[in-house]
Order: sequence, then C-alpha cells, then structure tokens
Amino acid sequence: MNPDHLALLVSREMPFGKYKGRLIADLPGHYLGWFAREGFPSGELGGLLALMYELDHNALTHLLDPLRTPCNGRRVTDAM
Repeated sequence: MNPDHLALLVSREMPFGKYKGRLIADLPGHYLGWFAREGFPSGELGGLLALMYELDHNALTHLLDPLRTPCNGRRVTDAM
C-alpha cells in the first residue's frame, strides 16, 4: 500500500454520481460495495475507490484518522 494513496483518500473528492463532491474517505460503505460488485472505474479513481472499499470492509478506516487530524496547525498531508 502506498502511503500517498492514503493521503489522497482524505483529500480527493468523488467527481460524479450521488456523492459527487464528498471526500472518497467519507463515502458510505454500501456505495463502495456497489462499486466492488459492479466494477470500479478505470484509472487512479478506481484504485482509490478499491482501496477505500478494502479499508471500510476490513474496519480499517481508523488508519485515516491521523491524516485528518491537525498536527501543530498543519495536517500530516501538508508535510508530505
């Protein structure tokens, strides 16, 4: 797993669909599950959705918490 992809989950927005504009990390599990059943889009977006699905399905979304929490006035993603 590439740590940069984790940072993208908390900064990249869903570009289309019912949850357009919502951070990928904030997409509901049932929506991610739908993509898992029907097929993820191609390219980077599909990879990020698949990663988020795996994190959600395996109850590992807490791994994203440090990337969301300010650290001395800066987000951890700002330091990358």
